[in-house]
Amino acid sequence: MPEENKSRITTDLSGQIALVTGAARGLGRLIAETFAACGAKVACVDVNTDLLEATVGAINDAGGQATAHGCDVTDSQRVNEVVDQVVAQWGGLRILVNNAGITRDGLVMRMKDDQWDSVLNINLRGTFLFTRAACKPLVKGRGGRIINIASVSGLMGNPGQANYSASKAGVIGLTRTVAMELASRNITVNAVAPGFIATDMTANLGEELVKTIVGQVPLGRLGQPRDVADAVLFLASEAAAYITGQVITVDGGLTV
Repeated sequence: MPEENKSRITTDLSGQIALVTGAARGLGRLIAETFAACGAKVACVDVNTDLLEATVGAINDAGGQATAHGCDVTDSQRVNEVVDQVVAQWGGLRILVNNAGITRDGLVMRMKDDQWDSVLNINLRGTFLFTRAACKPLVKGRGGRIINIASVSGLMGNPGQANYSASKAGVIGLTRTVAMELASRNITVNAVAPGFIATDMTANLGEELVKTIVGQVPLGRLGQPRDVADAVLFLASEAAAYITGQVITVDGGLTV
């Protein structure tokens, strides 16, 4: 078989340097652990330094390589410092995952200014700041991956989440624009948009509400965090080298 026709699907990230925001817990922690298990050196970023140290400790204890970087993703100066620290320590940057995000739900007629501002600042401004800061080392390294965690709420809206839906729609627009700007530099930029995923938050919704949610999903179940982490891993791999500017929905068919 000609070399160019052989499959490039691999989970080997040996020699790759990755930065994951919101890595202290949940999906961000799972993504960081997944990258490390595949051989990447992982810079873990979060504002919650106690939980972040636990994430990094678990990765290192399992034989991986990870460092902790306390950071408010809305702080432009600190974001630049973190990226500079990672590059100085490990010699570059290859993969950026913008995962940090929050919700502050409420009907738009009752939504307070700080509910709107905090969600837009962390979810959208934070993604922009880390993307901008990562551009220089990615370009210098002659290629790389930026993977943004969006949401199906940014595609279809969700009552009670005007701020969250707007922030994730903004992330999708940012993804597509930056993909066009960086394509000539061999840097791909994509988004993963999870649907209803089994998390601590969904566990607290109550059995009846979860049944209602599951009833809207064609596959008939909630997604698992691993479903999302595997999609991120795919986009970080060489198998996704010709995919850019896309939104990969991991939603069991919800947005079909």
